[in-house]
Amino acid sequence: MLRINDIFKLAQDRFRILALSGQHAIWINIDSDKAWPELVRTSEIEKRIFDEELFRTTDPHQELASLSVERGSKAQIIRDQRYDLIAPLLATDDGYYRSGRGQLVQSRSDETGKPRKTLYKNLRQYWQRGAMPNALLPDYRKSGGKGQKKTSKKKLGRPRKISPGTGITADSIIQKMFRLVIDHHYVNDKGNSLAYAHRRFIDMFEAYNPNVRPEDYPTLTQLRYFYHREYEKADRIRFRSNRISYQKDVRPLIGTSTAGVLGPGSRYEIDATIADIYLLSVDRQRIIGRPTLYVVVDVFSRMVTGFYIGLENPSYVTAMSALTTSMSDKTELCANYGLEITPEQWPTVGVPDAILADRGELLGHQIESLEKAFGVRIEITPPYRGDAKGIVERYFRTLQAEFKSFAPGVVTATKVRKQGGKDYRLDARLTLHEFTQIMLASILHRNQHAVLSKYDRDSDIPNDMALTPLNIWNWGIQNRTGRLKNVSEEALRIALLPRQKVHLSDLGVSCFGAYYTSKELLASGWLHRNGDRRVTGLQAAYDPAVADHIYLFPGKDSQEYWICSLTDRSRQFRGKSVWELWASQEEQRKATSAAKVAETTSKRDLENLVSNTIKNAERSRPAINKQQSKAETIRGIRDNRKQERDAQRAKQTKARQPDSSKPKSDVTYLHGKPDDGAFPDFLDELFGDDE
Repeated sequence: MLRINDIFKLAQDRFRILALSGQHAIWINIDSDKAWPELVRTSEIEKRIFDEELFRTTDPHQELASLSVERGSKAQIIRDQRYDLIAPLLATDDGYYRSGRGQLVQSRSDETGKPRKTLYKNLRQYWQRGAMPNALLPDYRKSGGKGQKKTSKKKLGRPRKISPGTGITADSIIQKMFRLVIDHHYVNDKGNSLAYAHRRFIDMFEAYNPNVRPEDYPTLTQLRYFYHREYEKADRIRFRSNRISYQKDVRPLIGTSTAGVLGPGSRYEIDATIADIYLLSVDRQRIIGRPTLYVVVDVFSRMVTGFYIGLENPSYVTAMSALTTSMSDKTELCANYGLEITPEQWPTVGVPDAILADRGELLGHQIESLEKAFGVRIEITPPYRGDAKGIVERYFRTLQAEFKSFAPGVVTATKVRKQGGKDYRLDARLTLHEFTQIMLASILHRNQHAVLSKYDRDSDIPNDMALTPLNIWNWGIQNRTGRLKNVSEEALRIALLPRQKVHLSDLGVSCFGAYYTSKELLASGWLHRNGDRRVTGLQAAYDPAVADHIYLFPGKDSQEYWICSLTDRSRQFRGKSVWELWASQEEQRKATSAAKVAETTSKRDLENLVSNTIKNAERSRPAINKQQSKAETIRGIRDNRKQERDAQRAKQTKARQPDSSKPKSDVTYLHGKPDDGAFPDFLDELFGDDE
């Protein structure tokens, strides 16, 4: 099917169809300066198409149709003048044919006084460029050779009026030097200025051209012109930025996190920060520093699903605490802080499909239990790419904005302000419990009532639905693929607890230097001292907040666990946390290490005393009586011992005589006088079987 303004290519020429009349078409060669419209049969055009001699092609002047011309400009005036000149010739089809075209052009020339050559030129340009008024625009847009390199033997640009010298043309050698100094000194993340690169260029140019006067050296303007001409703007920005900073802060943002998730629970983002506030101890007597804040956010709904606020540093243990909160019912947690909610107000209970986190917290073998047991996909962000978790990163600023305007002890720009200001750390007033209460209330407000004005909604989200996180979550559960999985909270808690390699010994299961046992462990026979080789490669999960119990996994790939309690040998750690256990052990090691120094000194003194005493004894012993045989000497040992013992007894009797000058005192019994005067019997407690 043929259409007016279709472009066809025949051999090396291109033709534009100007008109269709019955079985004929009128076209014109758009590549010839002498072309005129020609009459051709449509059947011939179709035949050439079928014979693969004629092909459709793009219109080289199609941009003229959308070209906007400034009103009152010279180009607009020339276009309108040209069109007004040939408009009467276009009113009839006679202009397409040679027989009628000459008479029309001659008549219009006589009427306007314009030469026929001008009329013919405008007609040809009008037909060849699309048969529209814009086809008569002058080619000003092509003037100047935009984007093309200018070559000249003399220096281009405005001559100098103030600066000395005439300058020099930037030839191919100078341009090569330009590129070398720009690549080496400017297009990198070192922060050097273009003026610095130009000074390095002068060093290179001066060595290569010693006869050129300094006032004629290529200028900074020439270097800048070369830089902007040869380097694309996007490349200039990318080259001048650090690779990590470019990816995080500079590169264009064309995607959205929401587009990559299917519904609630498809992906959680987790991250930690140090809150911008200093807190007090429970008794409000000590400043305890800034707390750690973990936040878990659902990408689809922007719902805060879980959090952790405490004094432990960001780690796997604290991350697991935040994840446990995010996947469990939170009504009891809120009640502990005086906030009564229903499960429908915070419905994020269950295991998500994926968790996106930094490399530090969730990178390692410990997270494998969550992956294998519950099928959670762990996604790790690249190093130094906080923008990969943009949603949760933004929530840190949003949540902390709720208290920064009111709370004392908030971190400011400087610790000690000028003009008599005080250290903001001394303004701390809130305890950890009060701060947690504030943050929890902020999260509840954010989840239920905050309007997400910049949320990128999908087309199927109702226009009349308020875009709050709770509304989006509930709508997604009903209309999208809900990805949360319902699991046992106890099984989830055990799976998220950190793991530790443990080993069996005669004293029980050793974990962090403490010993544990259980009924199942005793029944297994693993602790009996019968010479058999004990089981190795065991692991146990532990709750950092409670050191009294661990969860021993007897099988390598099994989720079965035995709850083991501290033995009496490790009773010193009962009622403590694992962090306190570590602190106690560290203090004990320090005390032992200090005592070892004194022990070494005392041991050395003891060894010197023993050695000197033996040496003195050897020197003091008289010579052996050679008149007495060895047998006679040995037979006298019994009598010698008796004499020495009697002398020692007499000496002790004299030394232990009571002092008659002091009054006698009665015996006081601490636990009452025993009936038979015997000591209590602890045999059952010492050797009885453990229950």
